[in-house]
Amino acid sequence: MAQRTVLAVVAEEVQAPASKALYDEFAKLLVNYEFSYKSGDRVTGKVFHCDSKGAWVDIGAKAAALCPGSEASLAAVRNAASVFDIGEEYEFEIIRDDDGDGCLTLSVRKIQLEAAWNRCREMQAADEAVSAEVLSVNRGGLLVEVEHLRGFVPQSHIAIRTPNREDLIGQKVPVKFLEVDEDKNRLVMSNRLATDVVSGEGLGVGDVCKGIVQAVKPYGAFVDVGGVSGLLHISQISHDRIVAVENVLSPGDELKVLILSKDAERSRLSLSTKKLEPSPGDMLRNPALVFEKAEEMGRVFRERVAAAEAAAQAEEGAAEELKGMAPSKSEDEDGDAATAEEA
Repeated sequence: MAQRTVLAVVAEEVQAPASKALYDEFAKLLVNYEFSYKSGDRVTGKVFHCDSKGAWVDIGAKAAALCPGSEASLAAVRNAASVFDIGEEYEFEIIRDDDGDGCLTLSVRKIQLEAAWNRCREMQAADEAVSAEVLSVNRGGLLVEVEHLRGFVPQSHIAIRTPNREDLIGQKVPVKFLEVDEDKNRLVMSNRLATDVVSGEGLGVGDVCKGIVQAVKPYGAFVDVGGVSGLLHISQISHDRIVAVENVLSPGDELKVLILSKDAERSRLSLSTKKLEPSPGDMLRNPALVFEKAEEMGRVFRERVAAAEAAAQAEEGAAEELKGMAPSKSEDEDGDAATAEEA
């Protein structure tokens, strides 16, 4: 480094004990060299000690520089000692000039912060889905963390439905970036765009899925199935007659539903719990049993549909075969004529 180079030159020139004038000149050189550092500069330094203040770093200045614990990492850390190894070199950014005591203040956090925003911009440009940890929830949406940056997922962009959204705290959810603005410190993301089932992909007729009741209407209930809206018509809730849907279902109820049909263009599903009843009327008398036996009843439903389709195909094939064996009208007439002649 520059200081050490200056020191080596002085040492070569001065073989005898240095005079006061030479020491003064040497100190002046160091002061001039110190002034070459300024805020924003990137430097490499070796950590030689850590204490409660942070990490003390030799960057070649006349005094050691300090990287406070709060600037040691973008991630939350206990102290500087948990980040740095004594004797190792690291890259730092100077965030405060010499304040009179010759000590510069350094930061690793600022370097990592810039890199994190750059990665987010790159992932947004590539339309890449990433995993985000849910930190907290509120009426507006989810507060999440990506690349140690805090971001927000608006309510309208949450595909995951749960009766108690607090259960999402601490979980990882897939997201894509809607807005990455470092200047305004705005990071807005979408869980819906990162979830394949937003278009109904992977859902098929006969599948049994979990859903959350979103709204109750006189003609049925709208159920969210992994981000896709489905209609559970009043006629498909139970084999027993239902007078009012609100007497059976309420917004927020968690159900298991069977997919009867799928409208890909409208991302709309037709659903049924009626087909999942072990006994007619169980949705009214024992909905917990319907929930428990849903997969089993769904399998029975699919087997029945498959058997019905096979029977229909067999019947159609037999009809075609009989049609091929039946004589044509002209053949019938020729046969009748021959019989008449023989007679």
